[in-house]
Amino acid sequence: MRLREDYEANYQSLIDLMEKQNAGYDAALIRRAYEWCVTAHKGQRRSSHEEFYLHPYSVAKIIVQLGLDSEAVAAALLHDVVEDTAVTIEQVEKDFGPGVALLVDGVTKMGRISFSTKEQQQSENLRKMLIAMAQDIRVMIIKLADRLHNMRTIDAMSAQKQRDKSLETLEIYAPIAHRLGIRAMKEELEDLAIAHLDPIAYHDIEQSLRLRKPYREEILHDISGRIEERLRRDLPGIDFHLEGRVKSIYGIYRKMYVQGKDFDEIYDIYAIRVIVDSVTDCYNVLGIMHDMFRPIPGRFKDYISTPKPNLYQSLHTTVIGRDGIPFEIQIRTWEMHHTAEYGVAAHWKYKEGIHRSDQKMEERLAWIRQILETSQNESENGPSLVQAIKTDLSQDDIFAVTPKGDVINLPVGATVIDFAFAIHSEVGIRMVGAKADGRIVPLNHEIHTGEIIEILTTNQPGHGPSRDWMNIAATNQAKTKIRSWFKRERRDENIEAGKRELERECKRNGIALPENEMLEFLQGVAHRQRFATLDDFYAAIGYGGILLFRIMPRMKEDYNKIVRTSRPPEPEILPESAHRHASDGVIIDGIDDCLIKFSKCCAPLPGDEIIGFITRGHGVSIHKRDCNNVPKNILESEEPERWVQAHWSGNYQENFTSTLQITGIDRDGFLFDITSTLYNLHVALQGINSRQIKSGNCVALVTVRTESLEHLNSIITRLSKLHGVFSVERTNQ
Repeated sequence: MRLREDYEANYQSLIDLMEKQNAGYDAALIRRAYEWCVTAHKGQRRSSHEEFYLHPYSVAKIIVQLGLDSEAVAAALLHDVVEDTAVTIEQVEKDFGPGVALLVDGVTKMGRISFSTKEQQQSENLRKMLIAMAQDIRVMIIKLADRLHNMRTIDAMSAQKQRDKSLETLEIYAPIAHRLGIRAMKEELEDLAIAHLDPIAYHDIEQSLRLRKPYREEILHDISGRIEERLRRDLPGIDFHLEGRVKSIYGIYRKMYVQGKDFDEIYDIYAIRVIVDSVTDCYNVLGIMHDMFRPIPGRFKDYISTPKPNLYQSLHTTVIGRDGIPFEIQIRTWEMHHTAEYGVAAHWKYKEGIHRSDQKMEERLAWIRQILETSQNESENGPSLVQAIKTDLSQDDIFAVTPKGDVINLPVGATVIDFAFAIHSEVGIRMVGAKADGRIVPLNHEIHTGEIIEILTTNQPGHGPSRDWMNIAATNQAKTKIRSWFKRERRDENIEAGKRELERECKRNGIALPENEMLEFLQGVAHRQRFATLDDFYAAIGYGGILLFRIMPRMKEDYNKIVRTSRPPEPEILPESAHRHASDGVIIDGIDDCLIKFSKCCAPLPGDEIIGFITRGHGVSIHKRDCNNVPKNILESEEPERWVQAHWSGNYQENFTSTLQITGIDRDGFLFDITSTLYNLHVALQGINSRQIKSGNCVALVTVRTESLEHLNSIITRLSKLHGVFSVERTNQ
């Protein structure tokens, strides 16, 4: 195949990059993958209008920079061909072998499967990647490289897509990069995400760093010179390397806006890194540093004896310099440094690949199996996998100690219940109390780093966790084990609890049938959820394996079908005031003088594309055209004749109720800023409530009166500009 000159130039750039790695790449394999990539994506363009092949090509360059092998580079070049072209995974396997095919398939989204919600699709795509990742870690590294390049070119996307991708990156992909120990990738993903989620704060921090750059460089140069002189004098026999580092913008952002610190109160913005040859040298250097500078109490961390969950190792100490300026010193060996910079990728870059027997790699990937086990039985609760990543992969870990000296790693916010189940399921099940540093603490006690936690247990038969523990536990691992215990040990109790909850939800949603019909209806629901008996279905609801709010929309849909087919149509009685609604608000093609009702499921506004549904006895119900209750293909729906064309009359005079979901930083004055903005816009506020979510953020639901879609969009634009707001979305609540 003869490639164009620019294609050849880009390929040569990739080859030059590979030669710098000295990794012995298979040039023939990579050349063939590059030609496939260019040919398969020919004619396709990205949203930035550049040729599509440049994206997989850029991902391949990131993979080379990380030092991965030839199969990974080839898979990076081919990672979009199955998803976006006519190429099949079988063709990839035939031409490139099963190794490359496994990597390409692992990164490929499940685009051909229909999911009920965007969250479920996101969860299943993640599950597919994690399963492939458990087989081959390179799958996730390629996916992270793919996301990194997408974030680097995100400016070509719409504003809303930028926010959605940035939030997903911050909540899912950056934590995974952190757990894999790939520091540079994690920090760049975080910085790119926060630049689009909170651009004002990002630029404020960037400006502060820029203004202090000459001063910072002078300080670091002075400190480095003094340290070098002292180490050469006191430790003449060791080799060492000094370098300075600046904390990432997102790292500073978290301390300023989540912990409420001023820029000048952050002690580890500047750091000196000392890299030596052995662990003994690390501790010798630490002693000299504490002799040279005054250490700040409580600011020393020994990650060598207690590595982080991603196997990061280093000594961290914060000290006061000559001019009273605090700074951090990090001391590590070269092997620790390679692991800290490249994480799992260091195994290829410095160890020529990974062997199945690699114990450290097994430890590092244990969290994948744990997360998959947590969510494997929750097919109806798709987002639980996403939530597990958001919570259990928190980059802010705490380290607590058992009385025997074993160290347990947990995410920030974990309680003694999480600690007990992290030790062993039986310890958690038999727990009756806990001590922290020798004193009795309640079960909702949040653990702090360094605490010695003793779990008090009982051997009394029949003892087990309380249902309240589900609300206290912070980790999905603990919640899953509690749920499993109730599933196994309290079946009769679960059946009764599930039956009561289901009856309550059916009543609330207006689902009522004669006893025999209701029994048959519920058995159909249970069968669809893959339960052999109705009691199994009740039990699953009782122990929390099935969340009713996720399946209730489908149940209501099935119920409405039964009602429509079993009951004769009722005569349509339209009140005299119906004409006013039709003329002042919505026009129905072919129908005059009919009652108009706006559906609550999607709350349409003037400006939305709408459609009408002729109800029995209640006029025409107006839906947004993209509402979940509107068939995508009307002609193939069950009753196409009842769907009618509708449009806004243009002289509507009513106000409409809309609910907005505002996600942002949980800070003082957050709700005040929202209400003040609405007041200044002369928008009627009908309701507001908020709740905390993980990572120091919160969600506010605001119900307002609006005049049209254009009016609502102007409100969303103004609220999006508030300090600390990540996203403002219209909801159907």
